[in-house]
Order: sequence, then C-alpha cells, then structure tokens
Amino acid sequence: MTQIIRSLAEISDRYDALFCDLWGCVHNGIEPFAEAVAALQAFRAAGGTVVLLTNAPRPRASVQRQLEKMGLPQDSWDVIATSGDSARAAMLRGAVGQKVYFIGEDHDQSFFSPMDMVADAMDIQQVPLNEADGIVCTGPFDSHADPSVMRPQFLLAKTKGLKLLCANPDIVVDRGESREWCAGALAALYTEMGGESLYFGKPHPPVYDLARRRLAQLGKDISDDRILAVGDGIFTDVQGGIGENIDTLFISGGLAKEDTGTTDQPDPAKLDAFLQASGTHPSYAIGYLR
Repeated sequence: MTQIIRSLAEISDRYDALFCDLWGCVHNGIEPFAEAVAALQAFRAAGGTVVLLTNAPRPRASVQRQLEKMGLPQDSWDVIATSGDSARAAMLRGAVGQKVYFIGEDHDQSFFSPMDMVADAMDIQQVPLNEADGIVCTGPFDSHADPSVMRPQFLLAKTKGLKLLCANPDIVVDRGESREWCAGALAALYTEMGGESLYFGKPHPPVYDLARRRLAQLGKDISDDRILAVGDGIFTDVQGGIGENIDTLFISGGLAKEDTGTTDQPDPAKLDAFLQASGTHPSYAIGYLR
C-alpha cells in the first residue's frame, strides 16, 4: 500500500542516500523548484547524500553545466549519474559497432567525448545510415515531431539488422508547459517495428550500478535498504527503483499530474486507480518534492 506523505522530512531519517530524478522533480527544464531544492538541502544538512540520477543522454559534466546555468544550488546535491554516461560507456566498448548512425541534436555531440572509466575505447565514427553498424539515439532530431517520422529510416535499419542504443529511455518530458519527445519514444517505435533497442537508463540496471559507483567514489558504503529512489516517472524512476529493491517516492505532480488529480497533493482515489493501472506500487507518494 502506497503511503501519501506531505514532506520528505517525514521519512528522511530512514535513508542515508537519495537517487533523485531531476526533470519534473527538481526542475521543469527552465528553473529549479524552490521547495524541492530546500528539501534536498535539508536532507544533506542532516547527513544524507544526494545522487542526481537522471535519464539525460549527456555526460554528467554537461548536466552539471546546465544545472549551474539554471541556478540549482550546489549544496543541494553531491554527485550526478546520467543515463548518457552509462550508455556512452557501452558504446565505447562496442555495443553497437564502430560506425554509427547518430539520431539527436547538435548539442548532444558531447555524447561522443572520451571517458576515463573506459579503457581501450573503440574509435567511434559517425556515418550515414546505409554505412552504419548500429544506431546511437540521444533523442529525436526534432523533439516536437511525432516519432513516426523515423519509420523509413527504421525500416532500413531493421532490414540491415542494426541495434539501436537508446541513451534516454524516457518517452516524453515537460519543458515548462511544453511536452517533448525523448529517445525512449524512438526506441519503442524501433522495437515495435521489429528492431532491437538497447537501454541503459532508468528503469534498467546499468544506470543504478553507475549510481552506486558514484556513491562509492564519495567513500559512501550505503546498503540498498538505506537508499530512496525519488521520481515522477512511474515506468522509469519507480519501476526501476522497485526492480533494484530500493524504496521509492513517487512525485505525482510531474508527468502524471492529470492522471493523479494532483493540485497540492494527489487525489487518493485517482492515485490508486493510476497505480493499479500501471501495476507499479511505490513505497510513498507526494504531490511535489518538498
């Protein structure tokens, strides 16, 4: 049974670390949420460690620059683990071959930068689709275009037997009041068409392994029963946390705001119906991180 809480402080003494999602929980793609920032600062002030665990398809240094530009205080988090880094490591080890067809925007070219954690990295080359060994997808070419525009390319890719490396399993994200498609929508389409998609972000294990390594790099030896996964994605943040045997805090006022009837807090009946339909039951739920 999911417990509805009013603040992180109600349960924070049960945990030593947070695996906290960013978009929809800590910021809206434009600016930070003041109450969420205050909650993370209070958790850290009491001795907790905050891992920002994001499906951003970019290196953590790029995400950090974005957060600094956005004005997220540095005392609200300790370390960042990204789906992008998890997927980049796999790519550099040859998961989809040496010659890759890249689907994404120009600002995501940092995905191809070197990684210290990967020894003997493959020399990855970006090539046209008809010359490719595999596909790397950080997101659509146009985040507002329906993913179906990629059907012709995916038909050729499937015929060639190419694997698609998905750097961000999220289907959609809300930037302010605007909803945008993510790499996960393209990977889902490719799989639906009979292609093979490889995932490395939430809810899949590789990014959680990376998050634990980030904790270890901080000298933190924290057991899973003292970690709380926080997020607004029921099939990413929550399902992933449950799969890792980690307690979960569902932020109902993010992607599922309408479905859960969330104003300040979720409507209990609508929340229950939403969770029943999803088949996923978080430990706790709250309207917004605070």
